[in-house]
Amino acid sequence: MVAARSPNQSLTPLSALIDGQGHLVVGGCDVVELARRFGTPLYIVDELTLREGCRQYVEALERYYPGPSQVLYASKAWSNLAICALVHLCGLGIDAVSEGELQTALLAGVPGQQIYLHGNNKSEAEIRRAATVRATVVADNWLDLQTLQAAASDEPVRVMVRVTPGIDIHTHDYIRTGHVDSKFGFNLEDLGDVLAFLAATPQLVAVGLHAHIGSQSFELAPHADVAKLLLEWFAKAAALGLADFNELNVGGGLGIRYIEADDPPSIEQWVQTICEAVVQACEAQRLPLPKLLCEPGRSLVGPACITAYTVGSTKTVPGVRTYIAIDGGMSDNPRPITYGARYSAALANRMNDERSATVTVAGKHCESGDVLLRDVDLPPPEKGDCLVIFGTGAYNCSMASNYNRLGRPAAVVVGGGDSSLILRREDLDDLLRCDCLPLRLRT
Repeated sequence: MVAARSPNQSLTPLSALIDGQGHLVVGGCDVVELARRFGTPLYIVDELTLREGCRQYVEALERYYPGPSQVLYASKAWSNLAICALVHLCGLGIDAVSEGELQTALLAGVPGQQIYLHGNNKSEAEIRRAATVRATVVADNWLDLQTLQAAASDEPVRVMVRVTPGIDIHTHDYIRTGHVDSKFGFNLEDLGDVLAFLAATPQLVAVGLHAHIGSQSFELAPHADVAKLLLEWFAKAAALGLADFNELNVGGGLGIRYIEADDPPSIEQWVQTICEAVVQACEAQRLPLPKLLCEPGRSLVGPACITAYTVGSTKTVPGVRTYIAIDGGMSDNPRPITYGARYSAALANRMNDERSATVTVAGKHCESGDVLLRDVDLPPPEKGDCLVIFGTGAYNCSMASNYNRLGRPAAVVVGGGDSSLILRREDLDDLLRCDCLPLRLRT
């Protein structure tokens, strides 16, 4: 049995080890053999790591929060039938931000009542679909509320209100969402009018407030501050007659360890901080404990996945650097070129070899910025080596593209020595399936 480390604090999946051949093994499976069998690039998901992250969130809430609670998986990190099914088996609901993510969760066996639909520009079709399956709709703006009012039929629609609390965290600008200058949510000065509207609209059942201040956060205090700030509005909601207003969703955002220097709090520390803040604020304001929800995404699926590549060409620029090229890049992991994201890597077939070479790992795309790792220490790479990058479960597959007409990679889940395909590799037919060639252009 693997020790119960907090998965988000580990550079590698929890089941990772090195076998007698010097090969990396994950989930009891030789990564080199997986690469041979399924091809590369290949996403490899460690079931143990994903299950352990879910367990730690659920049990920490039970341990530190005396009221009702629910963990939701933020499926934007990676929406996939198998992953949604697995986290649901661990007791989680789903946070979706589109009809596609909603449909994925439903087909994975998640009941509509355990799905929360987010988004800052939901279509009328998305809102109606969510209402039909009895999902909770997180209203982001006045248009959401107006569309919900029109969409509501005999069955009232559960509505949660997203708030931009004006609390900032230190992270990349593109993944900060709680500061005032954000496209998401109602500003606090509008919240009184929103609650009054909901109190006067019987077709909509206002169930609580939601806030998410950003992603890849290593800070605890801002998340506790958000919880306390939002709770101040619960008494006001009760005074307006919103009898079902009893859910507080503090979002997610807990960071993970991508490189050695990263030092995120553990899942337990993050949950404990928020739970204690909520309990103290409720006691101070003499409020009943609300149902407490959180929405981890990256901290669950991020550490559970590695991506395997095959090393190809090498280019040395004397006195500058050595480039090694792999058979993937920005199409399967756009985060380095988008955010300047950093990762850790290894050669899965040479785990015991000395890391005596400093190399830059470049993708195969026709883009100078297609570089996944800069100046990393590895054993001197050779053509055919299996290079793996750790911590690739979040926002890699979900943001993957077909740039340069590359098919998106396959994905497998591993555990107990078994491997199962959860995403088929795209082939040339897949790439061309949606193309249309007008008759007048055919030769």
